[in-house]
Amino acid sequence: MSYEKVSQAKDVIVGTKQAVKALKAGQVTEVVIAEDADPKVTANVLQTAIDLNVPYTKVDSMKKLGKSCGIDVGAAAVAIIQ
Repeated sequence: MSYEKVSQAKDVIVGTKQAVKALKAGQVTEVVIAEDADPKVTANVLQTAIDLNVPYTKVDSMKKLGKSCGIDVGAAAVAIIQ
């Protein structure tokens, strides 16, 4: 599952704004987006990933996504770095 992929990744960027910056810089191999996050918050990350042909995965929980990154709060989006 994607939570495992995030927790096993060498380097991740947590947060929508930082993920968009990394996408535009060409550093991202995959984006993971939480479905329970506000669509207004995740729309820019999702659209940028689609525009740049970067694969994305949706997971069900912000809380679990944050936990798989090693943080105590939820994460709307996580970018897995090369």
